[in-house]
Amino acid sequence: MFLVSTIILITFIISSAVMIVASLVSKKTCIDREKSSPFECGFDPNGSARIPFSLRFFLIAVIFLIFDVEITLLLPLAAIMDFSNITNYISTGLLFLLILLFGLYLEWHSGALEWSN
Repeated sequence: MFLVSTIILITFIISSAVMIVASLVSKKTCIDREKSSPFECGFDPNGSARIPFSLRFFLIAVIFLIFDVEITLLLPLAAIMDFSNITNYISTGLLFLLILLFGLYLEWHSGALEWSN
């Protein structure tokens, strides 16, 4: 028990010393206004560096992620085809695909998939 506590103490001391030395060495001594600006090519930006984010793009990206994850849930159906009953396999696969298609229809009908109005 003494050996384990000694090893833990030595590890803590070494890691603390490394963190302290790294924080002291990594301090910047001169702060340059040009290097801290979003543009480092020597001129002042005309407008804001932040542009507004498109909410439509975000919605399309979220829909893509949802359908991408659901497709990865469909992939194991091919692997278990030999091990399961064919009626259970077909009913499970069709039910899952119908739920996916119904969700796609709802997104399409609500206009979420149209890029511009």
